[in-house]
Amino acid sequence: MENSETPNDVPAAAGEEAPSRRKMLALGAVGVSAALTIRPAFAQTAASVMNCQIPVPGPHGVGQYIDRNGQLVPPGTKDAFPGSPRPFTGEEVKRAFRGRSLPGATYEQSQAYLKYIRRLQAGQSGFTCYASIQMPR
Repeated sequence: MENSETPNDVPAAAGEEAPSRRKMLALGAVGVSAALTIRPAFAQTAASVMNCQIPVPGPHGVGQYIDRNGQLVPPGTKDAFPGSPRPFTGEEVKRAFRGRSLPGATYEQSQAYLKYIRRLQAGQSGFTCYASIQMPR
């Protein structure tokens, strides 16, 4: 009976016993369950990226305006815009990068806000969300 469980076409390495069919089936089952558990994790990650938030400006720039180059400037600066009253979601920002305006913003404001978002650096509020949007899937 032992010989019927050992595949004939799998050569054994020197000093090793050929794996039995049971062992091979068990390894296959482990692989399938791993694939089934990883797929929902990818879906959850994609959903969380689209719901993450990017404040414009972040807490470090509260009360400041954003100029057309995406830089923080003092309130009242000519050709600068007040910050957004609410953070933008990853999905909204992704759409804006493809040509749409950000919700509640004019075209010029959207361009200034997007330039601000592109300037985000590690440690700033919204950077992780922005970085996640940029990752290819």
